[in-house]
Amino acid sequence: MESRLSLLDFRERLKNNTEIGLPKAALGQVRIFPISGAIKPFYGFFDDKSFSLTVNSPKSSTNFIIRGKYENINNRLKVDCIVEPVNKYKQFWVYYSPIILILAINIFFLFFAKGLRRASTIVNLFLLFMAFYSRWNEERKRKKLEQKFISIFEIR
Repeated sequence: MESRLSLLDFRERLKNNTEIGLPKAALGQVRIFPISGAIKPFYGFFDDKSFSLTVNSPKSSTNFIIRGKYENINNRLKVDCIVEPVNKYKQFWVYYSPIILILAINIFFLFFAKGLRRASTIVNLFLLFMAFYSRWNEERKRKKLEQKFISIFEIR
């Protein structure tokens, strides 16, 4: 991918839009957010050739990191980046735990609560909703992170 910005402008935007820290620390409740001042859109680190960024949000964290490299080739800034999950286990949990829970609840209703068919239908519908919502929400967070990066750094 290419950026419309010059190398100096790209570095300046990295500096102005990134709160410095380890992106993996942003995933839990460990991170302390600034009390005053504007919150920068990204949290992570960068140097003269590479970057590793995630969303800087006090409300919801994301399971994705944008990692990449940038270099100036023939007066054009080439940016090679990828949006990848930080933790494979968390991604597995978000995607497959509702399905495992559906199976476990159905086995429970099948063997131990035979008279509760209506309850099992309601629980199954709720868990199906949770399964689809968790996948949709994670994909939405990934796309939102990618779009924010593309718009701020003018990637085409």
